[in-house]
Amino acid sequence: MQRLTRRFVRAGLAGLTLSATLAAATTPTVQFSDTKLKNGLRVLIAEDHNAPVFSVAISYNVGSRDERPGRTGFAHLFEHMMFKGSENVGPGEHFMLIFGSGGSMNGTTDQDRTLYYDTLPANQLDLALFLEADRMRSLDITQANLDNQRNAVQEERRSGVDNQPYGKTFEAIDALAYKNFAYSHSVIGSMTDLNAASVADVAAFFRTYYAPNNAVMAIVGDIKSGETITKVRQYFEPIPMQPAPTPVDMTEPAQTEERRQTIDDPLARLPRIDISFHTPPSDSPDDDAIGVLASVLSNGRSSRMYESLVHQKQLTSNVSCFNTSPRGPGLFRVSATALPGKAMADVEAAIYVELEKVKSDAIAPWEMEKARNSVKRGVVGGMTSSLNRAVQLSQDALFYNDPNRINTRVERVNKVTAADVQRVAAKYLTPTNRSVVITNPKAALSAPNGGR
Repeated sequence: MQRLTRRFVRAGLAGLTLSATLAAATTPTVQFSDTKLKNGLRVLIAEDHNAPVFSVAISYNVGSRDERPGRTGFAHLFEHMMFKGSENVGPGEHFMLIFGSGGSMNGTTDQDRTLYYDTLPANQLDLALFLEADRMRSLDITQANLDNQRNAVQEERRSGVDNQPYGKTFEAIDALAYKNFAYSHSVIGSMTDLNAASVADVAAFFRTYYAPNNAVMAIVGDIKSGETITKVRQYFEPIPMQPAPTPVDMTEPAQTEERRQTIDDPLARLPRIDISFHTPPSDSPDDDAIGVLASVLSNGRSSRMYESLVHQKQLTSNVSCFNTSPRGPGLFRVSATALPGKAMADVEAAIYVELEKVKSDAIAPWEMEKARNSVKRGVVGGMTSSLNRAVQLSQDALFYNDPNRINTRVERVNKVTAADVQRVAAKYLTPTNRSVVITNPKAALSAPNGGR
């Protein structure tokens, strides 16, 4: 599966309540029902009759943060296993049945959850529910399936990490910044750990995490709520619940001094710098202000970082700032790749100048308005997709026990003030709270005698 892919299908805006026009700075509201089955499965349903399609998203409460040392990459490996067949569905048949019905589907894994999704024509609701229920209840766990998907994941690692410019950089960032194992290791895992996975490991993982009481399902689109929940009960309620998994310890010790690491990358062509600052989990009251801070610094050509590093000083072709916003401790990340002939020390120094300025220099009203408009555009654009809405509902319910967060994002950002932005910048963007990874192109080895 494509680990971080989002392939959302356009499905219109019907099923949303519009109190005024978007030009009047309002945003749509998603209306949904919220039901918990007897076995603990939480089901969110939102009708949208604008287009004859629907989307199903199931978010399981398991990600790489649930792994233990020696078994990294297991959550992602298991995502692949979930497409290898179940009691009534053969290997590859899930793909064939969905695609053959004019639909799309996939799965993704990150630190905090594993997601499976399907989008289909409105007359195929039974198909989607049958397929998802069958593999939740009776995954086909065999040595052959495990070997097949282990090889697939290892090839994905080779192509996406080991043989990709800056591929090792992304692993180094988390490994350097985090002391808590839950967030310090990569989602895709190591070759050694993947080779160590056994059929018994897979069976235990399935029993522990792929239970109805450890998942949230959202269904959005051209369906009727009453009929849909009846079908959901029919397909899913017979699946037995399991004991709740052990909660993940997300405690991250406070960082008290700067950490630095330099990587030589034979595939890189230009030096790159990645600076990470610890931030609180995404349910923190500071999370929205940190998001606005990232927008002020690097969103578009009028942003502070772009104007300074790209336009005026011409040190880099681009610079980005973003907050990872996981369920556990987050990272505010700044990344830039130096232009040919430019010194990385100058790039790093220029970044710190802008970070200090945003703490003390006034943030203009237009900068705040631009950040708010960017959020509104993203929210409204996302709501045009039935799949996007289904994913957001399921994840907000899983992460925060609050699926209505989908309707409050713009309101929360509108409340962020310039003073809030400067406060979080001063609080989190400090020298002792940062980890710096510099990736240098590895010089080619010179052959003896000038290569002759």
